[in-house]
Amino acid sequence: MKKPMKVIAIGNFDGVHRGHRHLFQLGSGVAGDLAAYSAGHPAGIDSLTAVTFEPLPIAVLKPDRPMGRLTPAIERAELLRSTCGVTDIIELTPTAELLGRSAEAFIEQLRGECPFDVVVEGPDFRFGRNRSGSLGTLRELGAKHGFAVIEAAPLTVTLTDGSTVEARSSVARALLEQGRVADAACVFGRAYELRCLTVQGDQRGRTLGWPTANLNTHGRILPADGVYAGEATLPDGRCVIAAISIGTKPTFDGMTRTCESTLLAADGQAIELPLDWYGWNIRLRFMSWIRAQERFDSVHTLLDELERDRARIIRAMSVSRAV
Repeated sequence: MKKPMKVIAIGNFDGVHRGHRHLFQLGSGVAGDLAAYSAGHPAGIDSLTAVTFEPLPIAVLKPDRPMGRLTPAIERAELLRSTCGVTDIIELTPTAELLGRSAEAFIEQLRGECPFDVVVEGPDFRFGRNRSGSLGTLRELGAKHGFAVIEAAPLTVTLTDGSTVEARSSVARALLEQGRVADAACVFGRAYELRCLTVQGDQRGRTLGWPTANLNTHGRILPADGVYAGEATLPDGRCVIAAISIGTKPTFDGMTRTCESTLLAADGQAIELPLDWYGWNIRLRFMSWIRAQERFDSVHTLLDELERDRARIIRAMSVSRAV
């Protein structure tokens, strides 16, 4: 009787969204059926492996065009295991030598290092030197080397306005770049999250009665400039409402794009931050768009708008948490 099957999927899996979950669930289910049929009994799946890259290949292929990440490697691994059922993760280093291999040489080496019985991929899967290998190529190699190939059709998701899109990392990035964080959550299957260290800012917010946690978001994709309603998980485990601001602080002639958050109690009052609020890890989740970044004529006008933001955010979060 055959041993349980080893299933793999190859990709960047940036963002670990609903399309990735669909890919692994389909691969696991169909491969289980194949194992049961070929062995005459429910042999099942021995392992479900994500073969991915660190850093992303684009960082090697186009180093002059850095692209932010939706999920750093540690978060990607956690999400692959917790949401996709992945049992093993192989991270390949995308050296010029690896990326220069032919499609067949890449698969042969991968199979030598990680023997597998089934590969599951989407219809637009590309691999090998200059992306020369396609799903058709993979099927040919499967017939030659003795592994099965499962094609996972793209997953379509419904956005907040009722329109539909395919669940893809590129779609999620585009939605975030438009500030459509609620729609991006439809693609991810969860709110977009930044895990950040707090860093020292100009401390202007504290003097204005609007204390802010300034965040180190280096290497991450940020939503469009603007104000957002969200929530933050603090190092002590508390989950509080977050008024999130992304932008250059045009009222104060700022030039650097930053991400900062004022933490709010349930009644909307700002939570006073300790003076040593630096180097702390917080998890910031974007729930809904509030307004675009604006330049105000005076600090007084800005503070008036911040009070309106506070009311909008408390209202938005009361709705979000009730769903």
